[in-house]
Amino acid sequence: MLRHEMVPKLLETDTKNTTLLLQRAVLGLVMFPHGAQKLFGWFGGYGFSATMDYFTNTMHLPVPIALLVILGESLGAAMLIAGLGTRLAAFGISAIMFGAVVTTHAEFGFFMNWFGAQQGEGFEFHLLALALSVPLTVWGGGALAADASILSRHRSTTGRTERAAGGHDRSAGKHPVSL
Repeated sequence: MLRHEMVPKLLETDTKNTTLLLQRAVLGLVMFPHGAQKLFGWFGGYGFSATMDYFTNTMHLPVPIALLVILGESLGAAMLIAGLGTRLAAFGISAIMFGAVVTTHAEFGFFMNWFGAQQGEGFEFHLLALALSVPLTVWGGGALAADASILSRHRSTTGRTERAAGGHDRSAGKHPVSL
């Protein structure tokens, strides 16, 4: 698939869909503090160096995966809030949540450790995050997503370039997506 054909696939969304807007805002706002703990040491977290050390030396994750987890939970969450690269950010969080279940939380069962009765946390939180992130990966960011504005600019630029070159205008007959 050509680059100019792939960009619209990543950015398209229903700009009237407020459910997707709510999903990405909630997911971004819930995930950001977790990412900020890992990246900046905010909210009682350990910060980047200590988190990387834990992920790589204790959990034995490869350095690129550990880095992607930290960036996915922090920058990815901020991207979701803005609706910028929604599908990519939501996919990243989906992968992180799935990975957390498989590598850490499945052994403790379904329930969170509300009463301190088990050795670790279950995976119910991760399922809720997946329930928010998977639809965003599939359908995009919805209303007020920055993706729609970028797509509109991309379509107008691509259309001008193709018309100037005498090529087929792929955007003909399509309505540009706007906020």
